[in-house]
Amino acid sequence: MSELLLDQAQAVRPGEELNIEQLQPWLNEYIGDLKGTPEVTQYSGGVSNWTYCLAFDNRSLILRRGPDGTKAKGAHDMQREHDLQRDLKRVFAAVPHVYGYCADETVIGSDFYVMEKLEGIIPRKNLPKSLHLAQDDVRTLCTNAIDTLIDLHQVDYKSAGLEHIGKGAGYTGRQIEGWINRYMRAKTWNVPRAKKVTQWLQASIPASENLCITHNDFRFDNLVLDVQHPTNIIGVLDWELATIGDPLMDLGNTLAYWIQADDDKLMQSTRKQPTHLNGMMTRCEVVKYYCEKTGLDANDFAFYEVYGLFRLAAIAQQIYYRYHHKQTRNPAYKYYWFFVNYLIRRCKKIIKTAG
Repeated sequence: MSELLLDQAQAVRPGEELNIEQLQPWLNEYIGDLKGTPEVTQYSGGVSNWTYCLAFDNRSLILRRGPDGTKAKGAHDMQREHDLQRDLKRVFAAVPHVYGYCADETVIGSDFYVMEKLEGIIPRKNLPKSLHLAQDDVRTLCTNAIDTLIDLHQVDYKSAGLEHIGKGAGYTGRQIEGWINRYMRAKTWNVPRAKKVTQWLQASIPASENLCITHNDFRFDNLVLDVQHPTNIIGVLDWELATIGDPLMDLGNTLAYWIQADDDKLMQSTRKQPTHLNGMMTRCEVVKYYCEKTGLDANDFAFYEVYGLFRLAAIAQQIYYRYHHKQTRNPAYKYYWFFVNYLIRRCKKIIKTAG
């Protein structure tokens, strides 16, 4: 199949270059079997950690590191991300193999880790032009994606020795308070206080919660598809936010990004994955499918849907806050405040419908 299907890294952004002369001896010592000097490219997606492709003569590797500058406490923890994938790989196959973590910041100016490069298709805003999936195939891809999330949620994290990646019971309440605090700290004059939404979330926390491994950024553009059989998922990427949490909150996070074919123009303008295609489930269908397969109750799913949208509003506002205060000049962030207003309105609409 044509290489046009494969996700391609781009030229390294100015100021984010890797010092290959200092990096290669570490790679040779901890990985070995590398031929030649690597061609270094960088993936442009995401606004958090920096991700590079190192293409050697005989194979390619992925290097992940945190950004330069001041980092929030607990953010960009490369060792946690590395160790989590190393341990999870033993019980969940769709995790890239990690080769090693380097704490020595003198090597490239930051700690980092290296993992295998999965050769496959990453379904971003639109599928590659040379990939044509019939409606039935799109539905298969969709169900395979949700099944992958279900498989992750059903991992026995205690037997896998992964209890330490989360704080345990009380996750739901901690998330609600945490995201309210982040939103308020990042608030600017042109976004609402969202008092009705935050008070409703606080008052509507379910009496019970289930605990499992949650990805917290499970989207199509974090999946890798088999090139030969593109409805099959061979990998899940970006484990930075994974923890022990509630599965329905994880699903709510996923659906906050799920733009379906009949959504309005503003929502369509924010689409980053091909969830609009004929054959894709609607958000309601995803919830029904997930709950039927897991046996979980979706009667109060409005709480999880509002949570996912409010969390996304807080993330967008944190990004806009940096632009507003001239901490970044990326013009893509200029109108994030408008999107935040829109997400808060969506939250209010769901709350009104829920009663």
